[in-house]
Amino acid sequence: MTALLEIRGLTKKFGGLTAVDAIDLTINEGEIHGVIGPNGAGKTTLFSLVSGALKPTSGEVVFQGQSITNAPAHRIADQGLARTFQRSAVYHGFSVLENVLISMHTDVDTSVWKALFNFGPAFAKDQVIRAEEILEFVGLSGFRDDPAENLALGHQRSLGIAIALATGPRLLMLDEPAAGMNAQEAVELDNLIRKVQQDQRVTVVLVEHDMKLVMEICDRITAINFGAKLASGTPGEILQNKDVIDAYLGQGDSLEEELLNA
Repeated sequence: MTALLEIRGLTKKFGGLTAVDAIDLTINEGEIHGVIGPNGAGKTTLFSLVSGALKPTSGEVVFQGQSITNAPAHRIADQGLARTFQRSAVYHGFSVLENVLISMHTDVDTSVWKALFNFGPAFAKDQVIRAEEILEFVGLSGFRDDPAENLALGHQRSLGIAIALATGPRLLMLDEPAAGMNAQEAVELDNLIRKVQQDQRVTVVLVEHDMKLVMEICDRITAINFGAKLASGTPGEILQNKDVIDAYLGQGDSLEEELLNA
C-alpha cells in the first residue's frame, strides 16, 4: 500500500501537559482509518496538528511525500487535506449552495466575498454546476437554497462533508462526524463516508466515539490514550488488544460486547 500521510514522532506540549506524545502513524491511500480513544486521549489535538490548526512541539507530518510540518492551515488545505469539525462549521447567513461555493474560493478568479455580496461578478457557471453536483452527491439537492443554519443536525454534517469535498481533497479528516446523531442519521452517515471513499476516491480518517460505526466502516484503526499510541490494526485486532481493552474498561475481557452494545 502507498502511504498518503505519515506522522513521525509527533508531539504537542501545553506547558507541563503532553497532549500528544511522540505518535507514529501511517495512513494508506484509499483506506478509511479510524482514530479512537477515551475522552481526553488527544485525538482532536492530533487532528489539529496534522491540519495546521496547531503547531507541534516536535515531530513531523508528511503528506503525499512532502513535509507539511508547521505549514499554515490554508496551505495544507490547498495541497489536498481537508478537515471537518466536531461542531457545525457552516457559514451562517448563506444558503446551502453558497456554503459550498465559498469553500471553492481557491478556484475563484474574483473575490468570493464580492461575488456573494453582489459587488462583483457572480460565480462562474462551472463552479455553480460543480457545487450542485456535490450537493446531489451528499443528498442535499433539495435544500439548495435553504439557509444553511436551518438544516437538521444530520444534514449539517452532510453539508460539512460537501464543503470539504468542494476543496478537492485527497484526504478527508472527519472529527466526530456522528456526535449527537440518532441511529438512522448514523446509518446515513456511514453510507455517505463509504461513498466518499469509493466514488470520490478520497482517503478518510475519522475520530469517532460511535464504536459501532468505527468497527463497521474502518479498514484499520489506531487507538490512543493519554496522548500516546496504544495500538494499530484491523477492527478485529483492536477489539482483542489488551491495552485497548484496559484503556476503555480499566480491566475487562469483552470490549466488543461493551462497545458495540453501548
